[in-house]
Amino acid sequence: MPLNMSKVAVGCASLDTLKRRQEARLSDGVVPVVTRFRPKRADELIGGSIYWIVKHRLAARQTILGFADGSDRRTIIRLDPLLVPVRAIPKRAHQGWRYLDAADAPRDFDGEDEGLAALPPGLMVKLSALALI
Repeated sequence: MPLNMSKVAVGCASLDTLKRRQEARLSDGVVPVVTRFRPKRADELIGGSIYWIVKHRLAARQTILGFADGSDRRTIIRLDPLLVPVRAIPKRAHQGWRYLDAADAPRDFDGEDEGLAALPPGLMVKLSALALI
Protein backbone atom coordinates (compact mmCIF):
# COMPACT_ATOMS: atom_id res chain seq x y z
CA MET A 1 0.00 0.00 0.00
CA PRO A 2 1.43 3.44 -0.93
CA LEU A 3 2.54 5.82 1.76
CA ASN A 4 0.85 9.21 2.21
CA MET A 5 1.95 12.59 3.51
CA SER A 6 0.24 15.52 5.21
CA LYS A 7 0.93 19.18 4.51
CA VAL A 8 -0.60 22.41 5.79
CA ALA A 9 -2.48 24.41 3.17
CA VAL A 10 -0.85 27.67 4.29
CA GLY A 11 -3.10 30.69 3.87
CA CYS A 12 -6.18 28.63 2.94
CA ALA A 13 -9.15 29.26 5.20
CA SER A 14 -11.37 26.79 3.33
CA LEU A 15 -11.37 24.00 0.78
CA ASP A 16 -12.68 26.45 -1.81
CA THR A 17 -9.59 28.61 -1.34
CA LEU A 18 -7.33 25.56 -1.70
CA LYS A 19 -9.23 24.46 -4.81
CA ARG A 20 -8.81 27.89 -6.45
CA ARG A 21 -5.11 27.91 -5.61
CA GLN A 22 -4.66 24.44 -7.12
CA GLU A 23 -6.53 25.45 -10.29
CA ALA A 24 -4.24 28.48 -10.67
CA ARG A 25 -1.13 26.26 -10.43
CA LEU A 26 -2.41 23.62 -12.87
CA SER A 27 0.04 23.02 -15.71
CA ASP A 28 -0.09 20.18 -18.26
CA GLY A 29 -2.61 18.25 -16.17
CA VAL A 30 -0.41 18.34 -13.04
CA VAL A 31 -0.47 20.54 -9.95
CA PRO A 32 3.13 21.22 -8.86
CA VAL A 33 3.93 21.77 -5.18
CA VAL A 34 7.46 22.88 -4.32
CA THR A 35 9.16 21.57 -1.20
CA ARG A 36 12.63 22.10 0.13
CA PHE A 37 13.78 18.49 0.44
CA ARG A 38 12.95 15.33 -1.48
CA PRO A 39 11.38 12.76 0.85
CA LYS A 40 13.69 9.83 1.60
CA ARG A 41 10.74 7.52 0.97
CA ALA A 42 9.69 9.22 -2.29
CA ASP A 43 9.32 5.92 -4.17
CA GLU A 44 6.78 4.72 -1.58
CA LEU A 45 4.79 7.97 -1.88
CA ILE A 46 4.08 7.64 -5.62
CA GLY A 47 0.47 6.51 -5.92
CA GLY A 48 -0.24 7.64 -2.37
CA SER A 49 -1.83 10.96 -1.49
CA ILE A 50 -0.96 14.29 0.02
CA TYR A 51 -3.54 15.13 2.70
CA TRP A 52 -4.12 18.85 3.10
CA ILE A 53 -4.55 20.36 6.56
CA VAL A 54 -7.07 23.20 6.51
CA LYS A 55 -7.97 24.90 9.80
CA HIS A 56 -6.27 22.17 11.88
CA ARG A 57 -8.10 19.33 10.14
CA LEU A 58 -7.16 16.87 7.42
CA ALA A 59 -9.73 18.05 4.90
CA ALA A 60 -8.83 16.85 1.40
CA ARG A 61 -6.32 14.79 -0.53
CA GLN A 62 -4.61 14.69 -3.91
CA THR A 63 -2.86 11.71 -5.49
CA ILE A 64 0.93 11.98 -5.77
CA LEU A 65 1.94 11.30 -9.37
CA GLY A 66 5.68 11.67 -8.89
CA PHE A 67 8.59 13.96 -8.08
CA ALA A 68 10.80 16.23 -10.17
CA ASP A 69 13.88 18.34 -9.54
CA GLY A 70 13.21 22.06 -9.40
CA SER A 71 15.40 25.12 -9.28
CA ASP A 72 17.62 25.89 -6.30
CA ARG A 73 17.86 22.20 -5.38
CA ARG A 74 14.18 22.10 -4.45
CA THR A 75 11.81 19.24 -5.20
CA ILE A 76 8.52 19.46 -7.06
CA ILE A 77 5.76 17.13 -5.91
CA ARG A 78 3.59 16.40 -8.95
CA LEU A 79 -0.08 16.07 -7.93
CA ASP A 80 -3.22 14.92 -9.69
CA PRO A 81 -5.49 17.98 -10.10
CA LEU A 82 -8.50 16.19 -8.54
CA LEU A 83 -8.98 17.45 -4.97
CA VAL A 84 -10.92 14.78 -3.02
CA PRO A 85 -12.68 15.88 0.19
CA VAL A 86 -12.13 13.50 3.11
CA ARG A 87 -13.89 13.00 6.42
CA ALA A 88 -12.21 15.75 8.40
CA ILE A 89 -10.17 14.66 11.40
CA PRO A 90 -8.19 16.93 13.73
CA LYS A 91 -4.51 17.36 12.88
CA ARG A 92 -2.04 19.75 14.43
CA ALA A 93 -0.28 22.11 12.08
CA HIS A 94 3.39 21.43 11.30
CA GLN A 95 6.08 22.84 9.08
CA GLY A 96 6.79 21.16 5.77
CA TRP A 97 5.26 17.74 5.32
CA ARG A 98 4.95 14.58 7.42
CA TYR A 99 4.49 10.94 6.47
CA LEU A 100 0.98 9.59 7.05
CA ASP A 101 0.36 5.85 7.20
CA ALA A 102 -2.71 4.51 5.40
CA ALA A 103 -4.18 3.36 8.73
CA ASP A 104 -4.13 6.98 10.00
CA ALA A 105 -5.54 8.55 6.83
CA PRO A 106 -9.21 9.60 6.84
CA ARG A 107 -11.71 8.03 4.48
CA ASP A 108 -12.87 9.88 1.39
CA PHE A 109 -16.04 11.90 1.83
CA ASP A 110 -18.34 10.82 -0.96
CA GLY A 111 -21.54 12.18 0.55
CA GLU A 112 -23.51 9.06 -0.33
CA ASP A 113 -23.27 7.10 2.90
CA GLU A 114 -25.47 7.73 5.90
CA GLY A 115 -27.85 9.96 3.90
CA LEU A 116 -25.36 12.84 3.82
CA ALA A 117 -26.09 13.60 0.18
CA ALA A 118 -29.53 14.88 1.20
CA LEU A 119 -28.10 17.57 3.50
CA PRO A 120 -28.22 21.18 2.31
CA PRO A 121 -24.75 22.22 1.05
CA GLY A 122 -24.36 25.00 3.63
CA LEU A 123 -25.09 22.64 6.51
CA MET A 124 -22.71 20.04 5.09
CA VAL A 125 -19.91 22.64 4.99
CA LYS A 126 -20.53 23.66 8.60
CA LEU A 127 -20.66 20.06 9.86
CA SER A 128 -17.51 19.21 7.93
CA ALA A 129 -15.69 22.26 9.37
CA LEU A 130 -16.54 20.97 12.84
CA ALA A 131 -15.27 17.48 11.86
CA LEU A 132 -18.70 16.01 12.56
CA ILE A 133 -19.02 14.40 9.14
